[in-house]
This record gives sequence, C-alpha cells and structure tokens, in this order.
Amino acid sequence: MTPAAPQDRVRRHLTVRGAVQGVGFRPFVYTLAEEHGLTGWVTNDADGVRTEVEGPAAAVDAFTDAIGTRAPPLAVVESVEPRPVPALNDGSGFTIRPSAPSGTGRTLIPPDTATCDACLAELADPADRRHRHPFITCTHCGPRFTVVTGLPYDRPRTTMAGFPMCPDCAREYADPADRRFHAQPIACPACGPRLTLRRQDGSEALHGGEALAEARRLLAAGAVVAVKGIGGYHLACDAGDPTAVRTLRKRKNRGGKPFAVLADSLETVHRLARVDGAERDLLTGPRKPVVLLRRHASPSAEVAPGVAPGSPDLGVMLPYTPLHRLLLGLPGDPPGPPVLVMTSGNRSGEPIVTDDAEALARLDGLADAWLQHDRPIHVPCDDSVVRICAGAELPVRRSRGYAPLPLALPLPVLPALAVGGDLKNTFCAADDRYAWLSAHVGDMDDLATLTAFAEATAHLTDLTTVTPRLLIADRHPGYRSTQWARRTAEARGLPLRQVQHHHAHVASTMAEHGLDGTAPVIGIAFDGTGYGDDGAVWGGEVLIADYDGFRRFAHLRYVPLPGGDAAVRNPYRMALSHLRAAGVPWSDGLPCAAIAPPGERRLLERQLERGLNCVPTSSMGRLFDAVSSLAGVCHRVEYEAEAAMRLENAALGAPDCVGDDGRERAYGFILGAEPGGPELPLIADPSPVLAAAAADVLAGAPAPAVARRFHRAVTGLVRDVCAAARLRTGIATVALTGGVFCNALLTEGCSAGLEEDGFTVLRHRKVPPNDGGLALGQLMVAARTKE
Repeated sequence: MTPAAPQDRVRRHLTVRGAVQGVGFRPFVYTLAEEHGLTGWVTNDADGVRTEVEGPAAAVDAFTDAIGTRAPPLAVVESVEPRPVPALNDGSGFTIRPSAPSGTGRTLIPPDTATCDACLAELADPADRRHRHPFITCTHCGPRFTVVTGLPYDRPRTTMAGFPMCPDCAREYADPADRRFHAQPIACPACGPRLTLRRQDGSEALHGGEALAEARRLLAAGAVVAVKGIGGYHLACDAGDPTAVRTLRKRKNRGGKPFAVLADSLETVHRLARVDGAERDLLTGPRKPVVLLRRHASPSAEVAPGVAPGSPDLGVMLPYTPLHRLLLGLPGDPPGPPVLVMTSGNRSGEPIVTDDAEALARLDGLADAWLQHDRPIHVPCDDSVVRICAGAELPVRRSRGYAPLPLALPLPVLPALAVGGDLKNTFCAADDRYAWLSAHVGDMDDLATLTAFAEATAHLTDLTTVTPRLLIADRHPGYRSTQWARRTAEARGLPLRQVQHHHAHVASTMAEHGLDGTAPVIGIAFDGTGYGDDGAVWGGEVLIADYDGFRRFAHLRYVPLPGGDAAVRNPYRMALSHLRAAGVPWSDGLPCAAIAPPGERRLLERQLERGLNCVPTSSMGRLFDAVSSLAGVCHRVEYEAEAAMRLENAALGAPDCVGDDGRERAYGFILGAEPGGPELPLIADPSPVLAAAAADVLAGAPAPAVARRFHRAVTGLVRDVCAAARLRTGIATVALTGGVFCNALLTEGCSAGLEEDGFTVLRHRKVPPNDGGLALGQLMVAARTKE
C-alpha cells in the first residue's frame, strides 16, 4: 500500500468495552490493523481494550467499522468509542503493548469455554506436540473466569502465573499469525500443568499419562474417581455399571436425585434420549452445559436405571475440557465406558470442592482415587443445566459457560448487591445498566456454603469494580442470605432493602425481557415456598406487578402446612391436608392415606383440627406434591421437587384424556371471590380437582391419567385467571415464573394456551425461573434509579 501523504493521515483512539479480554481480541486488533496497513498500538486496561490506529482516513474508518462487526467468536462487544487524536506520522508499525492496570471503568471477563475443534484435533494428533495434553487451549477456548485473579486479563493475573512458558509456547504466544497469540492459559507438556493420580489406599502417586491411564482403568473397573475440572471437582463413575452408580449414590447420600452424565459423542447421546436441533446446538456449542433431554421409552444399557430414577429427563453433556475427552478415550485407547456419571464433587448440601488438599479431606470416603492437577482454581463454577422448552432455551441453573457474562438492564440501577434466596442461590452485583449474576452457589444450609458465598461476593464485586451502596435481600426473616445481608449492611453502614419473594420473581422475568416497568404485567408466580406479606407461605400467586409494586389479584386457597418441613419431606401429609380442606374423606383406598402410619394419621387429624404448627400455605408446589401422593406416584421425597418431577413423568406417559362420550376428561378449579370477603384477591379453590382425582383413583384410574388431567387443570386455571385479570385491568402481557415452571409440560401448555387466547407470554430464557433468578428481580425492584 502506498504511504499516504501526511495531510491525508489521521489517527484515532478507540475504547472497546465488553467481554473483550481473554478472547483473542488484541491479536484480532493487531491482525485487523495489519490488514488495513495501519500503525499504532493496542492494550488491555480495566476499561476493556484500548487501541490507537493511524493511516489513510478511509482505512481508519474501515478499521473502526470492522472492530465491532468482525470480533472473535467469544467476544461480546458492548461499545466502541472513537475519538480523534493528533497524527504522529512515525511509521513505526503496529504493536501490542503490555496491559495497563489503570482505568476507572470495567471490562467483562468471558466465561469458561469448551475446547474448540482445532484444539481437539491437535489433542488426537500423534504428530502434534500437544498430543494428549490435558490442558490444551487457545484464544478460542479453555478456562477464563475460573482462573482470573485480577484485571486486566494477563497471565500474571491468572492461576497460570506459576507456570513459566517454555520457548515453544513463548514463541507461539508472541506470533501474531498463531492461534495462541496472547492466549493467557497457553500450555504444553513441557511447561505444565500436570496430572497426578492419588489412590485411597495410599499407594504411590502416578503422574502424567500414567495417572490418566490408571484413572480410565479404575473407572472401567467400577471405581469412583474424583476428577479436578476447571471450576471444581467432579465425582465420576461408569454410568452403565449399576453397582458403581449405587455405590456413588450411597456414599454421597444423594437419595434418588438424578445424576448428570458425560457422553463420549453425539451419537451416544442419540441412543440415550431424543435430541432435536436446538438441543444438539446446546450440546455441541461453546458452552456445553448439561442439557435435560427426554429419555427414550426403552432405556439404553449404557446408563443404569439408578442414574436418574423416576425422572422423565436425563441430564447429558459432552466433553468440554481436554481432560474429559481423554477420560472417555481417544481412537486406539483401551475400551472404556462411553458414558460417565459426572456429578459435583461435594457431599450433599456442601459447595463444590476446588482445593486439592480440601478434596483429599472432604471427598475421603466418597472417592476411590483422585485425579488432580496443579493449576489452581480461583473461582468455583458448577455445571450449568438447561433445557429446551417450547422451542426456546430455559435455564435451570446458570453457571459455567454463562457466568459472569452481564445482563443488560432496561433501567439504570444504583451500585448494589442483591443476595437472592436460600435455595439454588445466586447473587447479583449491578451498576448503571448492567448486572452480573454469579455462578451457582447452592443451598445456604451450612457454614461451608455461607463461606463460599461471602468469598464469591467479594470476588465478583472486585472483578466488576462494583462498590455496593445498597444491599437487597428477601423478606423472609429466617433466610440465611437475608441474615448475611443484614449483618453486612450493619458492618458497612449500608442501607438494606427487602423484596417480597414472588414480586422479585415477576420482576426478574420483566427485566430479562427488557421491560421498563411503565406497564404492569400479569405475573403467574408458582413455586414451593415464599414468605408472604401476611406471614403465610405463598407460592400459588397471580400478581398485577411492575417494578414499583404489586397487588395480589388471585392465589390458591390457603390450606394448612402440617408440621412445616415435615409436610415438604412427606407429600402424603400435604395430600391429607388438601383432602381434608376439600371435604374428601381419608379413604383407605387412597394411596396417600394408606401409606400414612395409623398413629400418624390420628395425630395429623388432631393437628389439623387444632391448627397446631400449621402455617397456612397457598403453594402450587405443595399442591403438586399432594396430587403426586394422591395418585400413588410419590409419598416421600429425598430432594427438592422430586414429587412434582415424578408427577410430570407420569403425565408424559398418559394417553389422551378422552371419555366414552368422546369428550376430553379434565379436572377444574373454582375461581372466584372469597364468600363474604373482598372482591380481590380471587381464590383458586382446588377442591373440585382433589375430589375428582380421588374419585378417579378409587375407581382404578392409572396414575398417568390422573397426573395428565391435573396438569391440564392447572393450565386451565392459568388461562382462566389471566382472562379474568385482562377483563378487569386490560393487561395482556403474562409473565410465567417460579420454580414450578421448570416443568416443561406445564410451561408448554400454559404458553400455548395463553398465546391462543391473545396474550403476550414472557418466559425465562436468560435466568432460571426458580430461585436462581431471584436476585435479578430483587435488584430491579429495589435499586433502580430515575433516568
């Protein structure tokens, strides 16, 4: 290219903000500048990426246009801010400068990303110097969030700082034409990290390839192996070995909760479950979450029945790290299990283990061996869980591959920290128009989780440079997250605001759909438990809501929750409570009555008569539990939502609900004002549903038919109550939220019915409908500012 005359040259400074560090952005800028014949420089700082380019005006304009539209695949460019600067006319070429620690803004660290196809090809190539290297990575893949210790994102500020690059890696790192140009986690067999296998029997540790080979041999022999991943440890075993699965389940005290599995290929996944195009894209994309798939009617021998007992779904993922790929085997390796159970490395109720010494102690008695490596994990990050529902992605757990990418907010907010709830906890740091939702923390029921929560809040607020001026929590006085927020607010001298649980759920749905709150929505908030303004346990709520507030338009009729948690653990107690409230006798022919010990039945009857330890509840989740037991599907639960999940599974196996007269048989709620009470809220009375279901059970109706009719009854209730709300208010936008809407059968039925009725339906697509999305709604209710 002919050099431009000095008067034709221009110089421009550009600040690029977004997820632009750790994704090969500086090498991309370097190559782009070379392509356009420009001089200048590029660097990282706390604001993002800064670059100055100089050359002919047309070339600088083309560079400016391309920097946002041709960015690397993992980059998220939020803004490009150009400004003119004086031309230097120095002709010194284009350079990548060392990162600058200064800056008043914030950049966005990308999430951990699954191994790319180019790295997988090298991993399997005997002629490549990284053949079988368990830590192969490049600018397009590998760990990001879990290894970053500070900004700007450079190797000294990652957990790779302790691994000096060998001459070959250093040469690739410095070569603009190489795929690993400025790839911060770059590594090879010569410079580490390295694998170590330790066995429970205390025998000599194995290293490198020997460690991997022994781990594969142990898995094939039925052992449980603790495997260190990029965001924490997993516990792995052969998914097709019933004894190994049973051993892992018993050791982890997991009850009947389903395990996720890691499959060796998409072809294997097709043998396990039904896979449509959207599900295939999730399985094979750069995030590679656990995808909930509908299982085939005839189970595959590659997954033992004990992996996911009673579940309509199987949680499946494909290898997202090179170590996973090697564990499942490369061509020519000895045969091994094609499917591995891959569950979080922790004891039930505890946070995922990340530290090596801690893994040896906390997983002692759970694992037969530990496959470790010497790259530290700075940030715990569990696997994400998603499903496709009504053609769209529905997050169930938003973590690896998604966190900490920010969510754009429809309104600006104060710098704030919202701490979420106590189940499936995530928290949210936010400022102005961005919110950073944390990775999955877990259930806040022990000291280890609370400690992990405190560490994670400190790390995320530091990484995003959010200095909270406000803390936000749930109104439940007993929530540990709320108590932590109260103590922290007092210690820091900050205000604390508390947000009603179901209002936060509805606000979360509104926020992720970009609603500015000027128009209210009909919020259908169905879950298991939420602290109500009247002290009752809410959970079957229909709210007319915006960010400013809500009014309760309708709710399920209150019934006693006999014994609190005892009723949650034993759905037959909820069934008997609902039947009594509906005036239906406790016939011995009903499974929920037959399963209750006679002495307990008598005590329960007296408890309900006197109202002893019987908080009233409007919970839809508890109604699902009740019908599950009434139909004989599930009487005792070992994990949250087990009874409802099993009821959904039963409903999927039901034939069409058509009677001898050719008409669809269905149950129905009564919706109306409380007799002698106020006009609103309306009461949704399930008595006719329970009476009809009990009659069907006594007449010998199979459980799948009862389950299907109940699901259709709830769908009908949602349509009826939304029609009533629209008639009174004119509102035609409905938000479906709360943990009950993780039920795909219910969500699909409600969405289709409401759209048929002319409503605009908002469903969760970016954050979970359960309490994993609660913090986003808390934030929008309590921290927004006027523009």
